[in-house]
Amino acid sequence: MIGISDIEAAALQIAGHVVRTPTVPSPGLSELLGAPVTAKLELLQRTGSFKARGATAKLLSLSEAERAAGVVAVSGGNHGIALAVMAEALQVKATVVMPRTAPARSIALVEAAGASVRLTDGMGSAFELVTVLRDEGLTLVHPFDDPIVIAGQGTVGLELAEDADDLTDVIVSIGGGGLIAGVAAALRAKRPDVRVWGVETEGAQAMSEALTAGGPLPVAVSSIVTTLSAPAVSRLTYDHGAALVEEVLVVPDREAVRGSLEFAEHAKVWTEPAAGCLLPAARQVRERVGDGARIGLVVCGGNVTHREIAEWTERFGLG
Repeated sequence: MIGISDIEAAALQIAGHVVRTPTVPSPGLSELLGAPVTAKLELLQRTGSFKARGATAKLLSLSEAERAAGVVAVSGGNHGIALAVMAEALQVKATVVMPRTAPARSIALVEAAGASVRLTDGMGSAFELVTVLRDEGLTLVHPFDDPIVIAGQGTVGLELAEDADDLTDVIVSIGGGGLIAGVAAALRAKRPDVRVWGVETEGAQAMSEALTAGGPLPVAVSSIVTTLSAPAVSRLTYDHGAALVEEVLVVPDREAVRGSLEFAEHAKVWTEPAAGCLLPAARQVRERVGDGARIGLVVCGGNVTHREIAEWTERFGLG
């Protein structure tokens, strides 16, 4: 299990390379949800998501030989962008394996940062190819199955604990589980009374299905939210989820997109559906907890185009 000392060490290591993002009360979301809401704005992080934290922590841990050989990652979008940008900044050669379903903008940003992009037909085959490249000598920067990466992501929770000391419930999106593992570990150490809730979208239910089954297992991926679409959680993230997370809530893609529209209207921030799904989950948490709930939202990323939001809005009849 990741300890608070690991997270605090990561915070010191990455401090000069990433942004300490704002933690702010949101009057608009508070009115919308009927409870005080605080937002941790990781969409203002370098590369537009929290992923820069874990990627930087891993890159800074490399030996000279590993730096010279280069790194490889698999990504549905944000992890690849983060690794490409931070690797360029730290002068490490990077290869990113992505499914063809990844947003075109994400692929373009990875290429623009100088990384080599390898496209596959799906996330399952992307993970298979990245294993081959790792075996050929590249260092794998896994999006979630790495204690160094999780500790880096845990710095989000460390900052949240320092900047918002009155929360009762914190809600975190789950893809492979690296973010919620790190955030939950930090909050358990610093704010042990705070409940941590996870949220997934239908068709990207790696953690909730693993918790039901009693361990990680492959899942079918069909959600439009590619940044949450891990084909399985790892044993490492599963163990943190099972031990530290209150419950994992699952919401439809339609409600995740609606949440992005509500973030724009009520909080004045531009979020991708991986963060939009926080709002339907927050409604469920508010209903269960009742009066006295003080909700924290880890707004994980904003890497989405207006065209994508417009297309989903039309598809789901949300206009």
